[in-house]
Amino acid sequence: MAEEKAKQFIQSSNATDSQAYCANFGAHKPGMSMEEVAEYYSKWAADYEHDLSQDRYLGPYYACKAVAEEFPLTLGDRKSVRILDVACGTGFLGEKLKEEGFTNVDGLDPSDKMLDVARAKDVYNKLYCEFMSEATLPIDNGTYSCVVVAGGMGEGHIPCAALTEMIRIVKPGGYVIIVMREEYLSHVQEYKGKLEQRFMELENEGRWKSCPRKIVPKYSFDNNGIIFKFKVC
Repeated sequence: MAEEKAKQFIQSSNATDSQAYCANFGAHKPGMSMEEVAEYYSKWAADYEHDLSQDRYLGPYYACKAVAEEFPLTLGDRKSVRILDVACGTGFLGEKLKEEGFTNVDGLDPSDKMLDVARAKDVYNKLYCEFMSEATLPIDNGTYSCVVVAGGMGEGHIPCAALTEMIRIVKPGGYVIIVMREEYLSHVQEYKGKLEQRFMELENEGRWKSCPRKIVPKYSFDNNGIIFKFKVC
């Protein structure tokens, strides 16, 4: 179904948009391993920001807005809010967070070339070249006020098993925010019938509490996105 939809988009779009869509689709082909995905992003790093410009991809915009809603200026200085931008890529979200006064931000991404671009922007305090998975990261328990994922969910991307690691590194009362393409809930084998079930299991275990989800338009190439928020217990 995903491949058929890709063909329809390419046929109905101009050459520039079609090329950008193909580049993005290449990072989400079924059957790709996490290592293959990271390698793909490293090769794509030079053109990534052109292909996923804001007129095609609004993930960082929606993610920044979601973070800002949970840490409003009325609660105090945002510089004290420590954030981990998971799958930070070239730093799109880091830039937007800095514009909103969040300056205590770290980034994590498995692609060294993407991180080279992000590093040059000087919007992150620390960068981790790591996969977000079930493996324990070199980060202490309860380090962050918020872990945010924008565009890091997809074929061969972040597995369901990584959710417990996200919770581990967030302090009680902090948030895990995931912004992703809505259709991935049914198109991606790793998530189909599993991701939302795992969300519920973690809530039933008392690990976090879910906040109302939100569907957002034109998240990526005119596809709807979905925002999940969880408050860590």
